[in-house]
Amino acid sequence: MIIGLGNPGRRYERTRHNVGFMVLNRIAEKLNAVFRKGRSSYEIVDVHWNESAVLLAKPTTYMNNSGIAVAEMVRYYNISLSNTLVVVDEIELPLGRLRLRKQGSSGGHNGLQSIIQQLGQQTFARLRIGIGTEFAKRDMVDFVLSNFSRNEQEILDPVLDTCVEAIGSFIHAGIDKTMNLFNKN
Repeated sequence: MIIGLGNPGRRYERTRHNVGFMVLNRIAEKLNAVFRKGRSSYEIVDVHWNESAVLLAKPTTYMNNSGIAVAEMVRYYNISLSNTLVVVDEIELPLGRLRLRKQGSSGGHNGLQSIIQQLGQQTFARLRIGIGTEFAKRDMVDFVLSNFSRNEQEILDPVLDTCVEAIGSFIHAGIDKTMNLFNKN
């Protein structure tokens, strides 16, 4: 299962915090797939990607409550956390930098913290996407809820394609090989 984090609604569609949704939308577009309403607070689509069945999911809770939807999906679809990748924004990384991890703490990310709390464990992979670090700490909320500038969007666009490649690698080769391939820069 590939889970992209973000906030629901058009208001947040192009914000930095929604880069996880942007990646999943890019995959769905590539595979001509359309998200549908899930059992409760998520959108989901079942896709076939190079002969692998994959669930793509976007919680429709707000970011800080993502764990509620993720825990429900993991239980309902009986998904192993070793086969789960969560795609999130990362304010500690420069714009466009990627960092894959096999497991770990939330690193201060409220969406990841919610997932860890709801699942009671942190043994799921995550793909963190740098959204920039140019903000005063007191303005962090405004920063993550702001849209990318035109110049930033030009930088981000090919990064979204790289994320799609990394996710394809995760699906077919696993997290260790994918980290070796995509954590280099």
